[in-house]
Amino acid sequence: MTTPATAQSGAPTGGDQTPGSMGSSRRLGDRIFSGTATASGILILVTLAAVAAFLLVEGFPALVAPAEDIPGEQGFFSYVAPLLFGTVLAATIALVVATPLSVGIALFISHYAPRRLAQFLGYLVDLLAAVPSVVYGLWGIFFLAPQMVPVYQWLENNLGFIPLFAGPTSATGRTMLTAGLVLAVMILPIMTAVNREVFLQTPRLQEEASLALGATRWEMIKMTVLPFGKSGVISGSMLGLGRALGETLAVAMVLSPADVITGNLIGSVNSNTIAANIALDFPESSGIAVNALIASGLVLFALTFAVNYAARAIVARRRDFSGANA
Repeated sequence: MTTPATAQSGAPTGGDQTPGSMGSSRRLGDRIFSGTATASGILILVTLAAVAAFLLVEGFPALVAPAEDIPGEQGFFSYVAPLLFGTVLAATIALVVATPLSVGIALFISHYAPRRLAQFLGYLVDLLAAVPSVVYGLWGIFFLAPQMVPVYQWLENNLGFIPLFAGPTSATGRTMLTAGLVLAVMILPIMTAVNREVFLQTPRLQEEASLALGATRWEMIKMTVLPFGKSGVISGSMLGLGRALGETLAVAMVLSPADVITGNLIGSVNSNTIAANIALDFPESSGIAVNALIASGLVLFALTFAVNYAARAIVARRRDFSGANA
């Protein structure tokens, strides 16, 4: 029972907490959360710096070694140039094919498909993103490559004047274009998932306002959904490009590589990629050859970092100069 004296004095009763104790508890939780978040951010930076330092230290001997000691006996930069070209070419093909498909699939799921079908397709896209790369590689070498041979022959016969399709056509279908298509299928699920979530975040009032003014569904999407989701589409594309640049096993299984720089997409002689070359040559390498492989990994690391930095800059620029901030 509370006596008048205690009621007047304002002394806390049995289970009550003072405002000071509640505030200190909140401050303690804030400090713990802030410290954990800071430690996580620092851990990411330390890990990234450790990887870069390892690649630089282990790859430096190959950067300064005599040309005759490097595989190919023409120096490190002549050794890595075809690999870098093949990496960028395969990833570019994948990005060109996957970007419009991912946008179309994401728009269908978010704005056209019935609710139940949209949920099913969303689960299916998420499932495809978890398929191991070796499965895509097996599909590419045993199914896609043979099926593409007639298409490559048609391209050579009708578009052979274009250097990309000059031929002679590969009899097995294991070409750079096949590798790019396999990479496109691999990065399509993750790009679609990102685009779908971005399109679903479009303000509902903006969509309803466009429809109320007489716009068709496609006009509403063109005027509201796509402008709102541009930065998300760019982010998803760069995320897919990062995976395509570093993909190893699927490319190693599908591609028939050589140490050349060629833009012929349907021939039997193709440029290799950095990741696939490391996976194929590392078990049998020793000495300076291992350092050369690690140095090529450093080049891939720098390329991926540059791509992601450029993507962040583009997204930040679009955010700074968007219509909402005008």
